[in-house]
Amino acid sequence: MTNLVLDIGNTSVKLAVFEEKEIIYQETSPAVNEAKLQELIQRFQIANSIVSTVKQEQADISSFLQQNTQFIRFSHQTGLPIRNHYQSPETLGLDRLSALMGAKKRFPQTDVLVIDAGTCITCDLLDRDANYTGGSISPGIQMRFKALETFTGKLPFVPFEPNFDQLIGKNTKDSILSGVVNGVIYEIMGFIEDYQQKYPDLRVLLCGGDAVFFDTRLKNSIFAHIVSTEPDLVLIGLNEIIHHQYDE
Repeated sequence: MTNLVLDIGNTSVKLAVFEEKEIIYQETSPAVNEAKLQELIQRFQIANSIVSTVKQEQADISSFLQQNTQFIRFSHQTGLPIRNHYQSPETLGLDRLSALMGAKKRFPQTDVLVIDAGTCITCDLLDRDANYTGGSISPGIQMRFKALETFTGKLPFVPFEPNFDQLIGKNTKDSILSGVVNGVIYEIMGFIEDYQQKYPDLRVLLCGGDAVFFDTRLKNSIFAHIVSTEPDLVLIGLNEIIHHQYDE
């Protein structure tokens, strides 16, 4: 079974072609069009497809895939092997649900905290019995730098420097870097610590565009033994949703 999965985020589109459970092709681009999809469908003889988007419905893409593949219109109503206790399931980002599906595949019957570090930073826990209650959303790293420039009168925009490792900023630039870089690390470590107290056998999965940054910092912390990085977690989760729909 060959599947095409698309993760349409705030800043880019990630797509992958799976042969059963293995990625055989993937790419990331600012956008995707029908010509590209047609090329992939013909090249890989794609049978099934699914789209996860944080934007408004991509009607043209969905319509094209529905006409040319067996298409799953992924929504909060799609049947999943996850018990979703979120109080407003219709507002839950589909990328968050997809990542939880990927986490279930990666660590079945385990308490898993998924940290997706992209435009926003989300923390979501799926317990060992596949219960999901909720999580947290905070500004991503780039958004924090932009906010300091946008909402103040004098602070400049400072580009993100992933290798910055100072605690004390001795000028405005370094003070901003210290506040954002250290602040976001302390935030994530605080979440992990609190979740670990409640779930002693916790595993942590990192995904998203800034996952490598967090991986580097957390691998040098007391949490190193429980942290793994899975950059394709959302894509893996989407493929798992296809298999759940058609393998049953």
